[in-house]
Amino acid sequence: MKFDSKDLNQEQLIAFYKALLLPRLIEDKMLILLRQGKISKWFSGYGQEAISVGATLAMDSDEYILPMHRNLGMFTTRGIPLHRLFAQFQGKASGFTKGRDRSFHFGTQEHKIVGMISHLGAQLGVADGIALADQLRDKKKSTLVVTGDGGASEGDFHEALNVASVWQLPVIFLVENNCWGLSTPSHEQFRMESFTLKGPGYGIETMQVDGNNLLDVYHGIEQAKKKIAEHSQPILIECMTFRIRGHEEASGTKYYPEGIVEQWTKKDPVQNFESYLIESKVLDPSTIENIKSEINEQIRTELDRANEESSISANPETEINDLFQAHKQRITIPKSRRKSTLRFVDAISEGLKQSLEKYPELIVMGQDIAEYGGVFKVTEGFVELFGKERIRNTPICESAILGAALGLSIQGMKSVVEMQFADFVSCGFNQIVNNLAKSHYRWGQNADVVVRLPTGAGVGAGPYHSQSNEAWFFHVPGLKIVYPSTPYDAKGLLNAAIEDPNPVLFFEHKALYRSKHQNVPVDYYTVEMGKGRYVSRGEDLSIITYGMGVEWVIEVLSDREDLDVEVVDLRSLQPWDKNIVESTVKRTGKVLILHEDNMTGGIGAEISAWISEHCFHYLDAPVMRVASMDTPVPFAGPLEAEYLPKKRFVEKLEEILAY
Repeated sequence: MKFDSKDLNQEQLIAFYKALLLPRLIEDKMLILLRQGKISKWFSGYGQEAISVGATLAMDSDEYILPMHRNLGMFTTRGIPLHRLFAQFQGKASGFTKGRDRSFHFGTQEHKIVGMISHLGAQLGVADGIALADQLRDKKKSTLVVTGDGGASEGDFHEALNVASVWQLPVIFLVENNCWGLSTPSHEQFRMESFTLKGPGYGIETMQVDGNNLLDVYHGIEQAKKKIAEHSQPILIECMTFRIRGHEEASGTKYYPEGIVEQWTKKDPVQNFESYLIESKVLDPSTIENIKSEINEQIRTELDRANEESSISANPETEINDLFQAHKQRITIPKSRRKSTLRFVDAISEGLKQSLEKYPELIVMGQDIAEYGGVFKVTEGFVELFGKERIRNTPICESAILGAALGLSIQGMKSVVEMQFADFVSCGFNQIVNNLAKSHYRWGQNADVVVRLPTGAGVGAGPYHSQSNEAWFFHVPGLKIVYPSTPYDAKGLLNAAIEDPNPVLFFEHKALYRSKHQNVPVDYYTVEMGKGRYVSRGEDLSIITYGMGVEWVIEVLSDREDLDVEVVDLRSLQPWDKNIVESTVKRTGKVLILHEDNMTGGIGAEISAWISEHCFHYLDAPVMRVASMDTPVPFAGPLEAEYLPKKRFVEKLEEILAY
């Protein structure tokens, strides 16, 4: 193995050696602790340390790195206190996730590291967002994100590279090619000789380096950074290496071909660099032993410190409170009494426009939202007002864009992502439920992201443009869900959602866009999230609904002046207003819950269960539900009318009144 130190001096080479040796010696210790049952799992980076250390040494301390689970050297080279790292492995309170996640599934703003989640490709889109923030601020910085040869098979890899190329983002995509994805060899993962063939297809410059050669890795990243500083662009670097140990220790390596480990052991990055330094007379064997002794003593001291910490204690209040970044909403009242009659879609557009004026670093992303103005024209004319840097057309890459939104939040920026239709959010489901929703709970990083979702049926759009899918996310802790039914609430709640530093899913019923009109304040204002409203007051029956359900109820009741019905519009679904629900149950004793989403597993089931558990003694009838059929949304008018619950609502209304 040839080493080219170039302009590195002896002092730097010794520092490089110490940085390379530290993760190796930590791993030696961790493998012992694993066998003793003192840590639960270990993903070995043995033989791959040169990639982690060399890449991190080349990055500036204020540049973000997004590592994987074999990149211990990235954490140690960034100077993370070892006792906190060891506490993280042990699930203790001083670890970076307070015992909520394991190994390297964490981030730290102090050290500019954003850890992975188990869904391997998800951090690639996040890197795009971090890099986008640097690009918008003209910082001339790079973001380094790591993936493995196996993880590069995921769709997130394609999406993130495509977005980075289209937007010319300053991202270094480092592919750690260790020849295996758990037990699957590379030739069963992809049919190509090298990842350097991937880059040109995306319009991305690529290079390949010896991943076991510390200096090659260092100089490769250094070279990429210089190019990015001169001209913002993504660069893909393939680091060739080998995974000496198993995917994780329990899986072993019995599936490896005979002799392959011995072959790659000859290329060991630590031993070879050590030999180079001895041959170059930078170090001698005696000094090396002293260095190893010092590092081992440091590891022992820091490990003892972690061991002395008591086991973590569970506190339910703390667990719940840490789901979200603390945010006490302050209601903004319009400055004047001026109002204008707006359609539902215009109210959303006006709210988004005023939020863009209020927050100069707010970024809006979505398909066809720039010059075209979006398929529903919510952002029409916005490019002329705010420019294409802030009103960004995106490729059809829902996962990467939602990941990029989290990346912007990591950089302290707000974003609104428009799903062209709520149905398409399924392509970004992982980013929402596993990244946006869990980020603050796991390592204290908020996701300041609003996802706008044009939703609902009744417009003859069929099964892929008509779904009501709010219940998909209602079950996920860490998300807030808003679903307005009036132009006034649409504008005020959208502004409130953008103010909130946590992830908010904002559902907008398409059939209301141009059918619903209302006098709306001209000025910026907000409506309280998590608070329902009374559409009407009454004594005979409570109807609890939201979204289009409010319109259906108003229409049906307009012909029933004989009824004294109380109608509650939830407006927010997560959190939902338990106080208003309890109050209306106490007042009427009869409850009918209506929603457009399918009956089974719908939000009405949760509300019904809650009422039965907490308000049973106030009930004069069973809690009843009306919802859409448990089928996909059909296209033909008569089928769609039967699918929707409007007709069944009238029947159920009579049933509960007669009870």
